[in-house]
Amino acid sequence: MKKIALMHEWYTTLAGSEKVMEQVSGLYSEADMFAIYADTEFVQATDFLRNRKLTTTFIQNLPWASKSFRSYLPLMPLAVEQIDLSSYELVISSSHAVAKGVITGPDQLHISYVHSPIRYAWDLQHQYLRESGLDTGLKGWIAKWMLHKIRMWDVRTANGVDHFVANSKFIARRIKKVYGRDADLIYPPVNISDFSLVEEKEDFYLTASRLVPYKKMDLIVEAFSKMPEKRLIVIGDGPDMQKIKAKAGKNVEMLGYQPFSVLKDMMQRAQAFVFAAEEDFGIIPVEAQACGTPVIAFGKGGVLETVIDRGPKPTGLFFMEQTVSAVCMAVQDFEKRRHHFLPINCRSNSERFSTERFNLEFSNYVRSKWLDFSSKK
Repeated sequence: MKKIALMHEWYTTLAGSEKVMEQVSGLYSEADMFAIYADTEFVQATDFLRNRKLTTTFIQNLPWASKSFRSYLPLMPLAVEQIDLSSYELVISSSHAVAKGVITGPDQLHISYVHSPIRYAWDLQHQYLRESGLDTGLKGWIAKWMLHKIRMWDVRTANGVDHFVANSKFIARRIKKVYGRDADLIYPPVNISDFSLVEEKEDFYLTASRLVPYKKMDLIVEAFSKMPEKRLIVIGDGPDMQKIKAKAGKNVEMLGYQPFSVLKDMMQRAQAFVFAAEEDFGIIPVEAQACGTPVIAFGKGGVLETVIDRGPKPTGLFFMEQTVSAVCMAVQDFEKRRHHFLPINCRSNSERFSTERFNLEFSNYVRSKWLDFSSKK
């Protein structure tokens, strides 16, 4: 039996990339798991990690890593290269930063499932520096130099990957642009069975996300504040909470963080889910559709592949600019065409992204690449 290693960046929360690894680790229960950093409490509270062999790097033991491990980004390329995977025949990495940089040899097969090339080092660098207050001054120059070095390392380590898998066509294009490599497409898993189809909708709109700049939650809140006759519910917390709250009119309810049961209930009852971020894939618009809830979204990124805005069975519509006026116009357009967006069609579309589909596609893909690799050794 071949030895398998599963490499992921870090385990601190159960977000999209961790949900991918949850399924992958279930497919390869005999595999050993590796990460740059793992929050001890999160690991103990997470079923798929609790009883697995999980090896981390020296970053795990650095001062203040438990509070701000991301601040050690400049050391992460070094850290990932210190992981000894020489005894494994198959390496599967889940990468949105540096995980694909593990060192492998010619007798090892490395398949990398890429959520995105390092966003803040490539096309989102200027936005990242601006939002972090690092676009000017000495600290800014240091950050730019550091990201320059990371880009060089990122391109070099792409040579160590035998097969790239992208989580969307959008990310496949990024991989081609950054690494000059073709990527195969396997959409990430969405646990559709966690959500129920609800046909009867209520008179409110919903948005939910971490309150961080690139999610553009302030845009949605500001737009609805200019439409006082329409009710918006906002679920989520984050560093932008106070800033966004200051823009909220009386028709906007800021609920902060809510447990999954509350999010699910709101998602099932909302007449539409509003989404203004440019995401690599974007799981939450798919979850909304699984509830039979149509999506009003910014028309860029992975959402173009998960929401249908034309044809006989639309599941949402797009606005093409991240502006307050564009959101307002999209909401008004939605209300004129509301009867076109049938809950049953939303649910049916969401089923294209189920966990069962992911597990079948991914296991077949790895099996095919392994057989091809083995035949050439």
